[in-house]
Amino acid sequence: MRTLTAHTDIDRLFAGGRRVAHPALLVLGAPSTEGPHVPGRVMFGAGKRLGGAVFRNRSKRVMREAMRRAGGPYPGWDLALIARARTGASPEKELDKALDTALTTLGVQR
Repeated sequence: MRTLTAHTDIDRLFAGGRRVAHPALLVLGAPSTEGPHVPGRVMFGAGKRLGGAVFRNRSKRVMREAMRRAGGPYPGWDLALIARARTGASPEKELDKALDTALTTLGVQR
């Protein structure tokens, strides 16, 4: 899975990307600057206000697995999944449904 690491790309995504919020996670998406046929990139984030490192790392692991189950990353898209307070404790089905709804709303998948 390709990760989004360049600060310029992350800043572009946060400034101009579309956002879809759910109590379990926040998803930001924008077409990739690399083109539509290049494998997509994903960023997983969890802010310090969520709690300690153990909780934040678990939240990112859970989001990473949800993205794998959803079939991502998607060609031509840069995505950011941001953890919320419920992310680490959410059941798989809830997280999968939230991610699926967000990706459909963004136009990443049909």
